[in-house]
Amino acid sequence: MTDLASRLRRAPRPFDPDKAAEARALCGWADPATAELIGGTAGCSPYLANLMSHESGWLEAACADPESMVEAELAGFAGLDAKALGPRLRRAKRRVALIAALADLGGAWPLEQVTGSLTRLADAALQAGLEALIAPEIARGKLPGMGEDDIATGAGMAIFAMGKMGAFELNYSSDIDLICLYDETRYEGADQHEARAVLVRVTRKLAGLIGDITDEGYVFRTDLRLRPDAAVTPVCLSMAAAEQYYESVGRTWERAAWIKARPCAGDLSAGARFVDTLRPFVWRRHLDFHAIRDAHDMRLKIRDHKGLGGALQLPGHDVKLGRGGIREIEFFTQTRQLISGGRDASLRLRGTIEGLDRLAQAGWIETGTAEALSRHYRAHREVEHRVQMVGDQQTHKLPSSEEGFARLAAFMDRDEADLKSELTERFEQVHALTEDFFAPGHTESTVPDFGREVTARWPGYPALRSDRAVEIFDRLRPEILKTLGEAARPDEALAQFDAFLAGLPAGVQLFSLFEANPQLTRLLVDICATAPGLAQYLSRNSGVLDAVIGGGFFADWPGVAALRSDLADRLARQPDHEARLGAARVWAKEIHFRIGVHHLRGLIDAATAGREYAELAEAVVSALVPVVIDEIARRHGPPPGRGLSVLAMGSLGAGRLGSSSDLDLIVIYDAGGVEASEGPRPLAARTWYARFTQGLITALTAPMPDGRLYEVDMRLRPSGRQGPVATALPAFRAYQQDEAWTWEHLALTRARAVAGEPGLGAEIETFRRELIAQKAGGDTVAADLAAMRARLAEARPGGEGWNLRDGPGRLQDVELFAQSLALRAGSAAREVPAQIAAGHGAGLIDEEGAAVLTETGDLLRRVQCVARLLTGGGPLPETPAEGGARLLLRESGCDTLDDLRRALDAASARAEGVIAQALRGAEAGETR
Repeated sequence: MTDLASRLRRAPRPFDPDKAAEARALCGWADPATAELIGGTAGCSPYLANLMSHESGWLEAACADPESMVEAELAGFAGLDAKALGPRLRRAKRRVALIAALADLGGAWPLEQVTGSLTRLADAALQAGLEALIAPEIARGKLPGMGEDDIATGAGMAIFAMGKMGAFELNYSSDIDLICLYDETRYEGADQHEARAVLVRVTRKLAGLIGDITDEGYVFRTDLRLRPDAAVTPVCLSMAAAEQYYESVGRTWERAAWIKARPCAGDLSAGARFVDTLRPFVWRRHLDFHAIRDAHDMRLKIRDHKGLGGALQLPGHDVKLGRGGIREIEFFTQTRQLISGGRDASLRLRGTIEGLDRLAQAGWIETGTAEALSRHYRAHREVEHRVQMVGDQQTHKLPSSEEGFARLAAFMDRDEADLKSELTERFEQVHALTEDFFAPGHTESTVPDFGREVTARWPGYPALRSDRAVEIFDRLRPEILKTLGEAARPDEALAQFDAFLAGLPAGVQLFSLFEANPQLTRLLVDICATAPGLAQYLSRNSGVLDAVIGGGFFADWPGVAALRSDLADRLARQPDHEARLGAARVWAKEIHFRIGVHHLRGLIDAATAGREYAELAEAVVSALVPVVIDEIARRHGPPPGRGLSVLAMGSLGAGRLGSSSDLDLIVIYDAGGVEASEGPRPLAARTWYARFTQGLITALTAPMPDGRLYEVDMRLRPSGRQGPVATALPAFRAYQQDEAWTWEHLALTRARAVAGEPGLGAEIETFRRELIAQKAGGDTVAADLAAMRARLAEARPGGEGWNLRDGPGRLQDVELFAQSLALRAGSAAREVPAQIAAGHGAGLIDEEGAAVLTETGDLLRRVQCVARLLTGGGPLPETPAEGGARLLLRESGCDTLDDLRRALDAASARAEGVIAQALRGAEAGETR
């Protein structure tokens, strides 16, 4: 590179001639142009004048080759310990700041080179400081498994530069915003806790090494408050904990912060991987217009907090945060990137000017807007630098006095009046270009003349109490009403949407989601026109709509193994027991909603939906069992003996649930002769497993902010409500062999281990099969079933039409008879068709009767699955909504609802005839 003098294009006017003369005298080597620059700089900035005095011997070489001298400073930290490094870093800061200021003031370096040199200094200082502080910790064995080769990578710690440092945009008096995370996978087990304590200590020391003010000055003020939940988290936390935080509660401003973030020191590879994991958090897959409102709110909050609202007044105006300032340009750019960057990866840039340019290239903003904002941004940064250079103060405010403005004008070699006029014009132009984007003027929309009596109630609903919610909803309302009006029964669809809206506790977030994703509005209207129960579910669990735009919502079903793995991974990243329960609810509700929407849209049929609901429940139970075990083991030690197995009974055992089904569960344990657990507070084995069972019930049923998962029924355990909540394996065997009633053996035909210790589950399954085989050809099964049917008919006589469960030949009757066939045939089959087939194979029912029962059971189950989806578990109305009627007819193959009712009654009558005839024959055979 050439010397500085040959590139000079301007110089400040000395505001203080005496200071200028002193500086020029110190630099007798300088040519006239450089001397003018040095004198003007010293005459306007006491801070830079002092640096020149301090570094006069070095300055001559620096002016001869600025770039090489900067590189020499950045390369001079190697091998220094922390004690020697501190003064060396501060010397480098003085020198780099001085030469960058002179190159900036003389017009020799563009903005990017000025801010880039300061940023590269910060990077080098952090890397050198981290190595100097990590090395002795590794040498003392304080970081298990780490050696000398791990010093350069910070023993797994990555330092992320945020904000201006992340974008290589540091100004003269910037603090550096940092987030420090460590890769917990570098440490095993308990070593991670020891490592975290060391890395937290290193982080604090590093902040002091860089930021403390000494006789030599300081390097950079450091700010660690951008980390996740900074009020309660340590200054260095694991990447897993950080990822979980952003995934669960990360806010829009944090998404914006990570646009500029980059790993700048330590383990850069691990840092890059972490940035990659945050991509779905930062860059939403669909247009995210909610970010506009969040950014607007952030701007207003900053203004209010700093007292920067109101009309523009130039004296004391904040160049960064005030009206028309730097932050407005940054917010405009970053918010546009957030909105569109999920779809357009080319927008994922850190720099403000680069971001504006790319937004224009991609057509997201006008080219003229990008060019104007880029010019204003450069000009604003130049003014900001001059303000900070005067006294090395972390300020962004224009001078409040006439003397201060006169100094600033001299520093910029400008006429004071012209400068004020230009500044005012720039601030107003920036404000005009950005404000309409953040707070567009309200435009009246034509609301269809439809349902005005219903819509008149809406302003009083909780979801529309805030001005912001009303503002967003007013923009959505015309399209919602238009789409509702196009439904087959508009008034019906509107009534269900009204019920949905009335049930919403809040509306801002959901309305923003609808505004950004019109397909969600159409889906909601479809649900309201088809499935009132699903609409009510949505009003209580509107967060599940995030899953629709999260990617993979309409993909193929992953299967129970993948579901288990996914949920287990999510729960493992949670910080505590309550957070795990909350995360399970959020995850399960999204999958539950997915199944319902797929069924509603005809992507799956009722049989597939029933299987998927069952696999979801199985995944939830199997993932929560170790969570509950760990929570009890923390206080009382691990499970005594072999452990436990959770048996699914009823519909879950048979692998087919409805959208609102309860879970029938039994817990069986084997203490193996161990009397008590081993832990801080040991428990007797029976008490430990009872405590576990209650904990599992709570985990599944407890109402939390995200709702409850399932209702649980444990009455199928030995002795029902009177028996212990968890049953020991020997007691379970003895009870089933010697005391169980026939109905309990019928229930056992559908039992299936879904969670717990695999070996124990396999042993229970072997016992189940052996017991059922022993009961084959039992003398009293048919008679007992006949007595059960009589009692049920008296208690629940059932009826016709939409009563699908109770009554002769209805679903409960068919399922109980199928179970009896399996028991009498000695078959281990669990599902109704397989149990009926086993009965036919054993000669207990003829082929025609088996076909009647199978077809009836299938029809009843399909209609029941639809009914639960439509109503949320309640009875079907006499006349279902038009969309619901179409779904019922689609599943049943009938042409009209009357045809469907007649088909249900006819099928049930045929099934009742088959069952009654088979039981009479069996009883006659038993009598003989």
